[in-house]
Amino acid sequence: MALLTFERVGLSYGGDNVAHDVSFSVNGGEFWGIVGENGSGKTTLMKALLGLIPCASGRIVMGEGLKPNEIGYLPQSSAIQKDFPASVYEVVLSGTIGYRGLRPFYGRKERELAERNMELLGVSELKKHSYQELSGGQQQRVLLCRALCATKKLLVLDEPTTGLDPVVTGEFYRLLHTINERGMTIVMVSHDVEEAVRDCSHILHLSCHPLFCGTAADYRKSPVGRKYLAEETL
Repeated sequence: MALLTFERVGLSYGGDNVAHDVSFSVNGGEFWGIVGENGSGKTTLMKALLGLIPCASGRIVMGEGLKPNEIGYLPQSSAIQKDFPASVYEVVLSGTIGYRGLRPFYGRKERELAERNMELLGVSELKKHSYQELSGGQQQRVLLCRALCATKKLLVLDEPTTGLDPVVTGEFYRLLHTINERGMTIVMVSHDVEEAVRDCSHILHLSCHPLFCGTAADYRKSPVGRKYLAEETL
């Protein structure tokens, strides 16, 4: 069974329909890029996947034992996120709260998980630093580390490189590929079609009719892919 299956999902935002009849499946270990024009429902789709809003129609089925509270989520960058009054270690460790249950304190397993992921993402040396004092790229790595601590199967990312310069963006995507190669499934919203096609294994394009859903290689050859990729290079 697929890790995620969208069955004729319809989405609405502010009373308006932003997407309808969205059907596709995400298998374990895939890296999906969700693209489309502004207002096409990309972020709304992510919120429905996370259970933050209901589907207007259809349903999202989770397989392989995945539960909604076991998804790692990195939302769009915001001023509030950039002003966390905590150390890097505290921010990362907070990602393990789902494993704590009713215990009032973090245990050894949660601390070891945080340490392993900080080592993987190269932020161990920042452990005692104030999150507020980090650069934008460092903050995104820390938040990615926090999201990774929350899941063993699925990361959901909403425009994770917005505001980052090209060098930092490249470093961030190298981290994502390392995580994906270790078996983590990734679903990412991106405003940059060329970037998504370059870095993802599969593409869902919401603002086209019929909706495109398939491999990145097939997207490049499709009419909608050729159209949007040509526009990106202008």
